[in-house]
Amino acid sequence: MKKTLRNLGSLTFLGVMLFTANSAFAQTTTSSVTTAPATTSTTTTTTSDGTVSEFGPTTFVVKSTTSTTPLSYSYSKTTTYVDENGNAVSSETVKSGAPVTVYYTQDGDKMIATKVIVRKMTTTTTPNP
Repeated sequence: MKKTLRNLGSLTFLGVMLFTANSAFAQTTTSSVTTAPATTSTTTTTTSDGTVSEFGPTTFVVKSTTSTTPLSYSYSKTTTYVDENGNAVSSETVKSGAPVTVYYTQDGDKMIATKVIVRKMTTTTTPNP
């Protein structure tokens, strides 16, 4: 009787361990269905740093730190504006002279801003002798 209970306990323990191991190593697979005609589009987001030189109703121009020519970006209602800490700010904070990092996508020859990080303006003062 004791041997039967011990064997039953061992089998129960083994079953629990196998079930736990199976659950712990489960993998999630995702499948996708493509319907005809199949089209694939790839969106690449790029960033650029610089200082805003102009801000208009549909576009703004940034003097880039990596390019000698100013870059023009389009924006829309879906463009997000945040500060360096990721807190949302209004689009009015993007003004001439503001240092920014622009996340954008390329649509043909047009650069469309998806996110604009407005950095704090730094001022340097030289001490008087």
